[in-house]
Formats: sequence, structure tokens, C-alpha cells
Amino acid sequence: MKRPTATGREAPRGPSQRQLRAGELTRHALVEILREQEINDPELAGVSVTITEVRMSPDLRHATVFIEPLGGGDQANVVVKALNRHHKFLRGRLGHAIDMKFTPALKFLHDETFDEAARMNRLFQDPRVQQDLIPTEPSDSWKDED
Repeated sequence: MKRPTATGREAPRGPSQRQLRAGELTRHALVEILREQEINDPELAGVSVTITEVRMSPDLRHATVFIEPLGGGDQANVVVKALNRHHKFLRGRLGHAIDMKFTPALKFLHDETFDEAARMNRLFQDPRVQQDLIPTEPSDSWKDED
């Protein structure tokens, strides 16, 4: 039963500690699986993948895995599609690696945060933005005249 709130409206909530802990457990296990297991797919041959985050659903039955292939670029979409094709194999291996009541269903997505950070860095390097970041001396018109 849900607790009543004083105002009747709840503040937006993030993931619970349980979701965060399960996500990290899943992330570490998937890193080991991808490092040790050989997936027979030419699109994944010789590709290094970084698992940046795993977000778990509240019931811990679904996991969204954010990945970034080493080198990024156009290769990211190919790697995401290949990993999503092999999600059943990876889920089977994950079930043996973690101690949870249910093995979560896996969905792989490309992590856009690296691209967004690079875009922001380019914006900060723009000369028009740089001139706004440099402090200027106050003009004489603002001085108090006695």
C-alpha cells in the first residue's frame, strides 16, 4: 500500500538504491562476459566496447545497457545492433554470473553523453563564447561621482 503524502503530490524521484546496486552488479558482470566470451559475429570481431551505465527497471526485470565502442563514430550503430541480436546469449551468460531472482532482459543503446560533451567543448572553444568568458574592466560611466 502506498503511503499518503502530505501535499498530495510527489516530487520526481530517481532510481532507488536497489536499482542502482543491481545496475552496477549487472554492468560489472557484462564487462566480464564481453571480455571473456567470444561472440561469433564479424561485426563484433576486434571491437572494444565500454559499458558506461546500466539502468534497471523498478522491478529489476529489464536492463537498458548504454555502450560506447572504442573509437565511436559510425561504428556505434553497427555494434549496438549486433549486441541486440545477441541479447539472448548475453542474458544466458549473465544469469550464471549474477545472483538475482530474475535475470534481466537486456536492451543495448548507444551512450550519447560522450557526443554531447564533445559538442559542448566545441561550443566553449568558439571565439564568440570565449569573449563572454573573459572578465572585463568596469567602464568609467559606472563609477560614483561625488
